[in-house]
Amino acid sequence: MIRDELYDVGLRQRRTMFGPEGAEGQVEHTTDLNDKLQDFVTRYCFGDIWQRDGLSYAERSRVTFAMLIAQGKSHELRVHARGALANGVSPIELREVVVHSILYCGIPAAVEGLRALEEILEERGIALDLDGEAERP
Repeated sequence: MIRDELYDVGLRQRRTMFGPEGAEGQVEHTTDLNDKLQDFVTRYCFGDIWQRDGLSYAERSRVTFAMLIAQGKSHELRVHARGALANGVSPIELREVVVHSILYCGIPAAVEGLRALEEILEERGIALDLDGEAERP
């Protein structure tokens, strides 16, 4: 892989969102099988697109989470739930993305999104009683 400014910015963004495991942990385990994918993700996804003006990191995280719900990408939902929390998206905001997805993606996709979110919140020690909504009449 070519290490240049775009790559360095992308690696920093990955580290901010996913920690060392999602940054150095990914690129240090690059093989001939996945080197092009890792280079593309680091350089163009996180080093270029995520750096554009127009949307904040939190907004990009919300949009990404919604698109992954729509596609039913359970592994990536978990990865990007962690990244969204790191980018300042609140658990309530992520829940609302899931609730909104019921309308446009369907119940099974929303269930998968909620399952992924619940797993990550529990992993992070975040209580699932977010705002008392379940207790309201």
